[in-house]
Amino acid sequence: MEIDWVQLRAAATEAMRHAYARYSNFPVGAAGLVDDGRVVVGCNVENAAYGVTLCAECGVISALHVTGGGRLVALSCVDATGEPLMPCGRCRQLLWEHGGPECLVEAYPRPLRMDELLPHAFDVADLEAVVAPPVLPTVPERLAAWRGRGTVFVHPDVSGGQQVWTGYWERSAGDDGDEPTGVLEEAPSWDDPDDAVAWGHARTPRVVVVDAAGTLYWAGEGEPPMEIPVRWPGSDTD
Repeated sequence: MEIDWVQLRAAATEAMRHAYARYSNFPVGAAGLVDDGRVVVGCNVENAAYGVTLCAECGVISALHVTGGGRLVALSCVDATGEPLMPCGRCRQLLWEHGGPECLVEAYPRPLRMDELLPHAFDVADLEAVVAPPVLPTVPERLAAWRGRGTVFVHPDVSGGQQVWTGYWERSAGDDGDEPTGVLEEAPSWDDPDDAVAWGHARTPRVVVVDAAGTLYWAGEGEPPMEIPVRWPGSDTD
């Protein structure tokens, strides 16, 4: 797309004349060329609480979306004399979000790409690269005193004709002389057995998986007990 920098700067200069800069006396105007050919403008709007002052580029971004969205192709930002002014750091991030690395910003002796002004930008790719840790199911308050005690048994079940995985948390013999052994809590069901194992880990370090054939696997913490010598795949938690 051909960029008419003279026209774009003229639009930024006109916007600058509407700036609200009563504290700094430093009016700023900005004009952005959108990928569909329209021009959107903004001016700085100051505030007695200085930290909430809006830069001219903020106005451009708002105007971009309120008039139909799109991507910024080029931007001219000017000072009180109508000369090109470099966007501040915060506004460079705004321009990157809505124009990307190829968006051009007017400067002397030539326009600069955003990837020159913000060479190590943070954007959505950084967010997508991070996988949030799983949130373990919480233990009901009434059972909080039992956390770390007892044993969780994970086993297959059938729901709606499909195999699922569920389990239960029970008191172990010898946990408490005054309490008989028995089920503390029934687990919901999952398609993936590892989700059921995670449910168990949130309750006790003793987690045992029983497969469809009745084979026992140790999915708990530490070394497997003698009576369950085989570890559940992926359960090395030492």
